[in-house]
Amino acid sequence: MDFVEKSRTISEGELKSKLRVIPSWPKPGVNFVDITTLLKDRAAFHAVIEILTDHFAKKNIDAVVGIEARGLMLGSPIAYNLGIGFVPARKKGKLPSEKYTVEYTLEYGAEFIEMHTDGLEQGQRVGIIDDLLATGGTAEATGKLVEKLGGVVSGYGFLVELDFLHGREKIKKYDILSLVHFDE
Repeated sequence: MDFVEKSRTISEGELKSKLRVIPSWPKPGVNFVDITTLLKDRAAFHAVIEILTDHFAKKNIDAVVGIEARGLMLGSPIAYNLGIGFVPARKKGKLPSEKYTVEYTLEYGAEFIEMHTDGLEQGQRVGIIDDLLATGGTAEATGKLVEKLGGVVSGYGFLVELDFLHGREKIKKYDILSLVHFDE
């Protein structure tokens, strides 16, 4: 798949070549897709932010929700580019004010995700951003938090999707854009 960035076209293969896969991390049997190698590449990082910004600009969203931790790195510049607010979805115990919490499972355990209760206003249209879609648990839990706060999930944006884990199934009723796919 090719994506049109403002100044040029960049292929999925080009983006994929900027990622590093670390075998058996954080535990045996899990291959971790490290995006830090892409983030340090000025052109690739810029392209990812521009592609996701352009995608969500067409959705007329009111806020971006970035999922901890790498979704915060991607979501913030997208919100900035769109001139809209940014709301963090954080792991349990990281937010200081009143919050809602949802438990979810991922490919190597269980976690909790939280958002401040005043993070969104009723009816706000939201784009949810994360670095990676794996089993879909984190994305689904974040969508539930957005809706619990009265927001409307307009879609999801991911840098990477691990197709073989079928995470898309958990959020299939929403628009989903993933820039790089791994089949295994």
